[in-house]
Amino acid sequence: MKVLIVYYSTYGNVFSMAKLVAEGVSEVAGAEPVLRRVPELMPESLVESNADMKAGRDAQKDVVLVTTDDFKEAGAIAFGTPTRFGNVSAQLKNQIDQLSGLWLQGGFEGKPAGVFVSTASLHGGQETTALTLMAPLLHLGMVLVGVPYSVQELFTTTGGGSPYGPGHIAGPDGKRGVDPQEAAICRTFGRRLAQIGLKLQNG
Repeated sequence: MKVLIVYYSTYGNVFSMAKLVAEGVSEVAGAEPVLRRVPELMPESLVESNADMKAGRDAQKDVVLVTTDDFKEAGAIAFGTPTRFGNVSAQLKNQIDQLSGLWLQGGFEGKPAGVFVSTASLHGGQETTALTLMAPLLHLGMVLVGVPYSVQELFTTTGGGSPYGPGHIAGPDGKRGVDPQEAAICRTFGRRLAQIGLKLQNG
């Protein structure tokens, strides 16, 4: 079963989280992670004028853009985004907005899905972003997957992560790496998404 991990990342933080989610998926027998990014919507001139944005873009240059077939073939889907004023990034939302054709065919119904988020600050909108992104996933007919409190890192994290999904605090300069507790939550989320996907697929 393919687990699609589709994301947008400006500076590379969500990309780092996506790779950790993929590691978790890889730990589940019968599950295969498929890492995909969505197109950039910001003008190229803006990205070129910012060294950190350029570095983030270049770090992801080998990640293939997501296609409709990727969504069709996935047995489970993880959506990753930075927060933008407490909400999903325009880049990822734009991709979701293009799924109406597959939605009309019932292509998402019964598939598990979850959300992972990166913010600059501790109270920068991780939970609002996760919750608002879940609304279109419910409209698509997907089954929401979060992170239960049996995951001990939820009790001890001083960075990101909540029952709504993995989180990361990148810091005001966007350069704080994913810490061990955030990473553990990402991997656990990937495993759980894959396990639930296999159970639903096998009936």
